[in-house]
Amino acid sequence: MGSAASKVASQSADRTSKSFDEKALLKNFRSVDISVSVPMSSNGCIQPSNLEAWESTAASDPKIQLARTILAHNNIKTTLTSREAVIAIPHVFNTEVEFKPGPVTNQKSSGRCWLFATTNVIRYEVMKRLKLKDFQCSQSYLFFWDKLNKSNYYLELSIENADLPVDDRLVNFLANDLISDGGQWDMVVNLLETYGLVPQPVYPESYHSSASSPLNTLLKTKLREHALTLRALSVSLRADTSLSSEEVQATLRAKKEQLMQEVYTIMTATLGVPPKPDVAFTWEYYNEEGKYCKWEGTPLEFYKAFTAKYPPAECFSLINDPRNEYNKLYTVDKLGNIWGSRPVLYVNTVSDELKAAVVRTIKAGQPVFFGCDVGQFSSSAKDVGIMDTAYHQYEQAFNISLDLTKAQRLQTNESAMTHAMVISGVHVDENTGRPVRFKVENSWGEESCYKGYMVMSDKWFDEFVYQVVVHKSFAPKGLVKVFESGNAVVLPAWDPMVS
Repeated sequence: MGSAASKVASQSADRTSKSFDEKALLKNFRSVDISVSVPMSSNGCIQPSNLEAWESTAASDPKIQLARTILAHNNIKTTLTSREAVIAIPHVFNTEVEFKPGPVTNQKSSGRCWLFATTNVIRYEVMKRLKLKDFQCSQSYLFFWDKLNKSNYYLELSIENADLPVDDRLVNFLANDLISDGGQWDMVVNLLETYGLVPQPVYPESYHSSASSPLNTLLKTKLREHALTLRALSVSLRADTSLSSEEVQATLRAKKEQLMQEVYTIMTATLGVPPKPDVAFTWEYYNEEGKYCKWEGTPLEFYKAFTAKYPPAECFSLINDPRNEYNKLYTVDKLGNIWGSRPVLYVNTVSDELKAAVVRTIKAGQPVFFGCDVGQFSSSAKDVGIMDTAYHQYEQAFNISLDLTKAQRLQTNESAMTHAMVISGVHVDENTGRPVRFKVENSWGEESCYKGYMVMSDKWFDEFVYQVVVHKSFAPKGLVKVFESGNAVVLPAWDPMVS
């Protein structure tokens, strides 16, 4: 959901490195037979004898023969699906946010899921108060300011790390995906608090906001060039012993601002010049009754006017990351967008706490921003829209077992937090009070999923949901206290909580 740079400025952080707990990683595999045996291949290469043995085993299994007949001609993801799983979790919910927004949004060929999820949450209040039938906030407006600031962040980090070798792991990582479309909750809070928000007609989509790859490719090329320019200048300036560190820093930043002119020029040509956050605009519209209306004010005023009940700045991320200790605050090194602003912060806790906070928030009439690994055991096919660990029947078809735990999937790059969506409903068991399934509003258009929505099972939530964002009033007081402590453990820049 994000990969950029951040600086933990206003909060203290525990930068003591954690040793990798390989014993915990291998816990599930201790039952492996460790008796000494002789391999068929003494040199480690695959030998004909290996192939003969493997084929003998597969050919003698009627189930594998049937799989070979069917799967050579069909996609395993669409063929090995469970009809029972679809029936078990229908798109029906006994607890939903009362107001139904529209239209179903579509991020198209861009990685802006986090911006769509945020604006999809905010638009509920806008539409209710203004009595609108259809409405979207301008995702492109936030996209512009995010991309511009990420470019600046990358160049600031290039200055900050100019003394590291260019092939240093951190420098190399930051240069790899320096201005990703993705992001995290605290990063969108930075954008909202600094630039506000506007309706989509005030700053509509452009070709390159909906299909961001060409723009990203060009910007990355220029920014990598700019980074090398700043590194070379840094070497020259630091070699001059007559200059103070303050003068070196000031000169480098002055040069960076010159280089940023090119970034701004490219972005305004491809995305359009956005409204200024403190300059008033006029938005004219029809309400649901067809009556002419208009709203006048600045982007910052628009944002404040429709988020007063649950201000985004008062919301925070609860995560379930079983690799790390619970009831602690975490941040990710070099992750962010606006230099020196609010850092990305996560409070780690058990999955049941995330679900309970979601249920409380939904019952209060507020939708929930959340982050997950959407590609796992799911389908966004038209009229399907399901996320359930029982959906794909790989184990039965191939006589295998998939035994990785949630922590192990994170540790081995099998899973990461890849997509943000909105939970707008939940089905609660009448006897236990526990959630059974969740209604999920996606941003892939009405033709995907079930009219743009997905249903998520409780088990899938446990395994592949990593983050929910809730207002402090819906979170346990103890976890709010952890968040407000500011004492964050710093995860490395390449941690899967960044993806």
